[in-house]
Amino acid sequence: MQFKHMKAMFGAGCFWSVEEAFRIIPGVVSTEVGYAGGKGNNVNYEEVCSGDTGHAEVVLITFNPKKISYSKLLEIFWGIHDPIQVNRQGPDVGYQYRSVIFYFDDSQKRDAEKSLKKEQKKYGVPIATAIEKESTYCKAEEYHQKYIMKGGKASCNF
Repeated sequence: MQFKHMKAMFGAGCFWSVEEAFRIIPGVVSTEVGYAGGKGNNVNYEEVCSGDTGHAEVVLITFNPKKISYSKLLEIFWGIHDPIQVNRQGPDVGYQYRSVIFYFDDSQKRDAEKSLKKEQKKYGVPIATAIEKESTYCKAEEYHQKYIMKGGKASCNF
């Protein structure tokens, strides 16, 4: 019997550092950076950075649920960024850097909502993280893939 891998998708600021955080986790089969949640499914970096498309920089994660759970991926997501910052992470500012969980099914939606409620208890202000159904995903240009692993900068802000 062949085992089915699952997918998760998160936006937590610059996708370079988010990808690197998940890429090294045991149970993560693959990572890919891209754009999601905006208008159109064939956009490029410059269009996304203009703010006109409404996309977020995201990491699409393929994982083995026998080795790591979606709930554990959510814990990692919360730990690698500041979810109360609106449309930014550190020096990276813009709608494309928003905090967002894209879910693929109702189970992921429930888990994401539950984890957000749990995480909210740690903060005195509302969490800015959105929870949205996966839509309009577009793979980012090849030079963005595994960028930090290939020796690139840890921030998208030039």
